[in-house]
Amino acid sequence: MFKCEVCGCEEARTELVSDIFLVEGKRILVEQIPARVCTVCGERTFSRDTTEKVRRIVHGEAAPVGVVELEIYAFA
Repeated sequence: MFKCEVCGCEEARTELVSDIFLVEGKRILVEQIPARVCTVCGERTFSRDTTEKVRRIVHGEAAPVGVVELEIYAFA
């Protein structure tokens, strides 16, 4: 059963999401991560298996499928 830890909603949809991780000062984009997404607030929740697989990916156990240039701006 799903219960959002942010808003308490009990409804979620399954989606493939992307996220950027900062590992040792390097930004790493991981795409197509399976997640449960709260239908009210959009909070994303990952299973333990998914979290562990992402951890292994960002720490070098998978080869990147591509490289992109990223522009960085300061808000201030």
